[in-house]
Amino acid sequence: MVPSEENQLVPKEIESAADEPRVLCIIQDTTNSKTVNERITLNLPASTPVKRLFEDVATKVGYVNGTFDLIWGNGVNVADTTPLDQSSDKSVVDAGFESGKKNFLHLTDKDGEQPQIALEESGGADGHNPDRFIGPLPREGSVGCSSDYVSQNYSYSSILSKSETGYVGLVNQAMTCYLNSLLQTLFMTPEFRNALYKWEFEETEEDPVTSIPYQLQRLFVLLQTSKKRAIETTDVTRSFGWDSSEAWQQHDVQELCRVMFDALEQKWKQTEQADLINQLYQGKLKDYVRCLECGYESWRIDTYLDIPLVIRPYGSNQAFASVEEALHAFIQPEILDGPNQYFCERCKKKCDARKGLRFLHFPYLLTLQLKRFDFDYTTMHRIKLNDRMTFPEELDMGSFIDIEDEKSPQTESCTDSGAENEGSCHSDQMSNDFSNDDGVDEGICLESNSTVERISKAANEKNSLLYELFSVMVHSGSAAGGHYYACIKSFSDDQWYSFNDQHVSKITHEDIKKTYGGTSGSRGYYSSAFASSTNAYMLIYRLKDTMRNAKFLEVNEYPEHIKRLVEKEKELEEQEKRQREIERNTCKIKLFCMHPVKQIMMENKLEVHKDKTLKEAVEIAYKIMDLEEAVSLNCCRLVKYDEFHDYLERSYEGEEDTPMGILLGGVKSTYMFDLLLETRRPDQAFQCYKPGEVMVKVHVVDLKQETVAPPISVRAYLNQTVTEFKHLISKTIHLPAETMRVVLERCYNDLRLLNVANKTLKTEGFFRSNKVFIESSESQDRQLTFTDSQLWKLLDRHANTIRLYVSLPEQSPGTQIRRTVFQKASGDSGNLDEICERVKGPLGNMKSVEAILEESTEKLKTLSLQQQQEGDNGDSSKSTEASDFENIESPSNEADSSTSTENRELENQIQVSDPDNFQSEERSDSDLNNDRSTSSVDSDILSSSHSSDTLCNVDNAPMPLANGLDSHSITSSRRSKANEGKKETWDTAEEDSGTDSEYDESGKSRGETQYMYFKAEPYIAEEGLLIHVDKRITLSAFKQQLEPFVGVPSSQFKVFRVYASNQEFESVRLNETLSSFSDDNKITIRLGRALKKGEYRVKVYQLLVNDPEPCKFLLDSVFAKGMTVRQSKEELLSQLREQCGLDLTIDRFRLRKKTWKNPGTVFLDYHVYEEDINISSNWEVFLEILDGAEKMKSMSQLAVLSRRWRPSEMKLDPFQEIVLESSSVDELKEKLSEISGILLENIEFAKDCQEWAMDMATLINFGVPCRFANPVYNMPRDKTEEVVELTEEQRNELMKKESSRLQKTGHRVTYSPRKEKALKIYLDGAPNKDLTQD
Repeated sequence: MVPSEENQLVPKEIESAADEPRVLCIIQDTTNSKTVNERITLNLPASTPVKRLFEDVATKVGYVNGTFDLIWGNGVNVADTTPLDQSSDKSVVDAGFESGKKNFLHLTDKDGEQPQIALEESGGADGHNPDRFIGPLPREGSVGCSSDYVSQNYSYSSILSKSETGYVGLVNQAMTCYLNSLLQTLFMTPEFRNALYKWEFEETEEDPVTSIPYQLQRLFVLLQTSKKRAIETTDVTRSFGWDSSEAWQQHDVQELCRVMFDALEQKWKQTEQADLINQLYQGKLKDYVRCLECGYESWRIDTYLDIPLVIRPYGSNQAFASVEEALHAFIQPEILDGPNQYFCERCKKKCDARKGLRFLHFPYLLTLQLKRFDFDYTTMHRIKLNDRMTFPEELDMGSFIDIEDEKSPQTESCTDSGAENEGSCHSDQMSNDFSNDDGVDEGICLESNSTVERISKAANEKNSLLYELFSVMVHSGSAAGGHYYACIKSFSDDQWYSFNDQHVSKITHEDIKKTYGGTSGSRGYYSSAFASSTNAYMLIYRLKDTMRNAKFLEVNEYPEHIKRLVEKEKELEEQEKRQREIERNTCKIKLFCMHPVKQIMMENKLEVHKDKTLKEAVEIAYKIMDLEEAVSLNCCRLVKYDEFHDYLERSYEGEEDTPMGILLGGVKSTYMFDLLLETRRPDQAFQCYKPGEVMVKVHVVDLKQETVAPPISVRAYLNQTVTEFKHLISKTIHLPAETMRVVLERCYNDLRLLNVANKTLKTEGFFRSNKVFIESSESQDRQLTFTDSQLWKLLDRHANTIRLYVSLPEQSPGTQIRRTVFQKASGDSGNLDEICERVKGPLGNMKSVEAILEESTEKLKTLSLQQQQEGDNGDSSKSTEASDFENIESPSNEADSSTSTENRELENQIQVSDPDNFQSEERSDSDLNNDRSTSSVDSDILSSSHSSDTLCNVDNAPMPLANGLDSHSITSSRRSKANEGKKETWDTAEEDSGTDSEYDESGKSRGETQYMYFKAEPYIAEEGLLIHVDKRITLSAFKQQLEPFVGVPSSQFKVFRVYASNQEFESVRLNETLSSFSDDNKITIRLGRALKKGEYRVKVYQLLVNDPEPCKFLLDSVFAKGMTVRQSKEELLSQLREQCGLDLTIDRFRLRKKTWKNPGTVFLDYHVYEEDINISSNWEVFLEILDGAEKMKSMSQLAVLSRRWRPSEMKLDPFQEIVLESSSVDELKEKLSEISGILLENIEFAKDCQEWAMDMATLINFGVPCRFANPVYNMPRDKTEEVVELTEEQRNELMKKESSRLQKTGHRVTYSPRKEKALKIYLDGAPNKDLTQD
């Protein structure tokens, strides 16, 4: 935040020369990635010397002057990269700065070394402390400047430099501000700190990691001696037994105080500090009831560690104005009269009485908790009361002792109603485990055996109960969360400080007053809603007693073990400092290397000291990349590399002895470039890479072989012409430049023919890294328009070809081919060529591989055409069982003359397994937004073509492979430019309903496509194929290409996409392309009938209403649009018998809607899917077996599941179903009376409006009926039946059993509300988890 103009400080010399021009300087710090976006703005007089500019910049950024350079940035004198002269007396105008304009400068490293951070100096020119603040942390730049220029508050002060106050802050782990506030308060308490130092840790008795006192001791030593601005508290929280998740839990600071004090007491047992907490913080009060008739008093003694003070009395709309007022209210007695009368033991009757609290003993350190968190019974939410409550800097507690009450003679006649009672009924903050310490001389005790002595002591010490405030723990925020910090007065100099996590700053008493809360207006009921949310929450006072008030121990007064600890921590801090210095001078940069043998790009991080030479850095990189066995060290070098553009920026010839800090431009946390460890063969020489060159990857195209060769790297200049570039390439690849065609791929599939000889590469669109294709034949293809040429078609196909791994099912032709080859490769006897030439078919005949593939294709095509013709004659059911293979070019030009007999033979050879055997293992894309295969998750289409020439090295004839097999390649001609504008579809009448069908209603195949490049070869490493395919092909056409390898028609197998987590999802949208697939994706083929148009895969579950697990999966089935419920039940009969062993008749079961695990509407036999019942992909339905005939005949009826509730036994009877005709309450009562045996006039029922499996909590709190809907689940009961009274143990046990039951059935447990995580400190350093708890 920039201060306003009127608040700026203007030097006197400028006041006398107000019209002097100003120079606006904007400096960007480029030495660190964290500061690269920061800007320093300096508005200087034009006469300011350059050396003053450096001084101002150094002051502003916190660097030591002379350890950085300033160079011109973007905007002015861009070409001049010479640093400004730091010692120059020239004015900024004479040095080239322009007045009235923005002058951009870059702050850079000096001589390859980062600037040194200057230690903070106290105060500014006006004595203003820029770190001084009160409340939540201000945003960066929120404090005004005090110099003669306008700027943000640009500070590099980190936790490494100590605050000017001399105090050290604490780092907030995440939400541990409440812990930091309490720890700083304890540290600033002399009596607590001194006592902690006197305790000595015995390492032989306890692990130092889990010792809470020892870790507190270490923390206090660091707070007192560390040179850092802030230190971590992770060691302390680790001793609490907390893990990292606890850092994200915010707790109440008062709760932490009590829990930590308890933990310290446990750790300090049988030590000198065993009673330290009680001596410092424990007080006593009397809880009494006095009869107003006879004066008899019944009382008990309670101890406390803090006094909870109410902000606003219950039921009142006005808050207490001050702490004194709240204290008086705390001890104000109440009158017990009327129905609240007290039974007096002396009077032997109920009498009016006075009940109240009386302070007996005040602690040395008095803690007051302001109860700002309350519960609003109107909104049923926790709220924070932000009302104003003042508190004095000195608090006189003598005014809260009732001397007159002590003089009452009735006091002596009263008797103690018992020993000290554990726990006070007045506050949950009262201590419950302290003994009666009447003899303790700490604090002020007003209890005595003698009335005279007691009164005398009370009168004498009443004037000495003066406490001084020294700690205010402040909460800023709401009841849902906020921020804690502490305002603490130092007893050393009586100065107030704000300890706000890692920030420590001086504050005044006026800042303390800002924590009172509230507003300046009247304190109405809603005043806290508009008040400041930053206010005091806990106050700690110390008794003013010059005889007992301690001072902090001096260094020479430390016990010996503390002196050793101080030396140990200093040594660790120095060691850490040295390590930071090494880290600060270490260059860390990404390192890449193309492995010379494996040919894979490896990535690592190179960490090298800035003083190491380039030669030494190469040795380090050589070891990091583990190249000892691949290449010798003298065949390696480091070059500047841009991994994003795959661009070699420059090499470092002759700079082997240059330090890396200079080569890399200094030590930085992030570099804008990388390093590449380049390798060469022993007979090669390294190429020189000069700055300004561009990288060109050249691919040579062979039109005759239809191949694209791997890239060859060539370096060129942007100012070269196309003709010069051709000659450069000609020298590299030895092709004639005269016939050379050069095609530039500027971005994905954006091909541009470079045919203007005089244009420069920059004009043509070359950048740092480029890819070009070269073709130099003398074919007639040169005469065609580029977009109509064979070259363009080949490159277009090359850019869209992807490589897929396809896993085939067992017994498929492709699997048999792969297995035969693999066995031979493993060493089987016989001739490999002979094995590859012939594969045994399903019927035992031996045929060549190519013959099998060609015959399969042609016979399936003929069969499809024949079935289509039959379908045109009216046999529609048969026509939908096969696919149409139109417009697919066969590898052979010969027509297949197969007869219908041969077609039948082929059908006999194709063995289709029962598709239902595969259903339970499948998942559909519809589970992931209906089509995962076309989602954006895997649509990582490659923007560059493949580097391997095998992707497009395909001819129309079979191509021999290395293993002796012939690759089956099916190609089709690409569409011409004339047809480019014509949009072709497979079935324009079909609308997408969630699952596309492969066939339309006439049985015509929808697999026609223009993009039909497809090449398959056996993949030895897996059970399947390696396929190169044009990703613009549709899934339907892709399945047709796979038919010869699977051995069944495309309608009889399914395609599953395999993701990185090995999850498989079915691809079902046949009219979608393979655009979402990318190289090396995996596909699994499974046998089973694919869905047709209007068909949906349905999961069938059995409904068992009275079983512990009422929802049981049975099978997957297929329902079709237009099918009736009865037809689907007929389809299910055979499946239930074969797969589930359920022998049912069609009238003995029903189907009903399934919503999660809840049963819904009953589907009647005449209902039609998609007309009466909405159906979708992966639909789920319940199957319910009936005990008798179906009672539901009409949708006007209402099916009700009912179970009787027996409150006297605390149990439920089994479910029974009743069917209502009119859905009236009277009819329901009659039906319930019939099945339950309850008299009609005594019957009560309640409807479960949420889940049908009711939990016991709902039954215990019996509800009322609500609006009916189908289905209804209700519970009748006899209203005359008494409800059994449960003890708390029985209730908890019942809840636990019900919770276990519901968790098994998958139902949510609704009776147990979410509880906040309790604050716990584990004395053994680790939580003892109870696995039996819910």
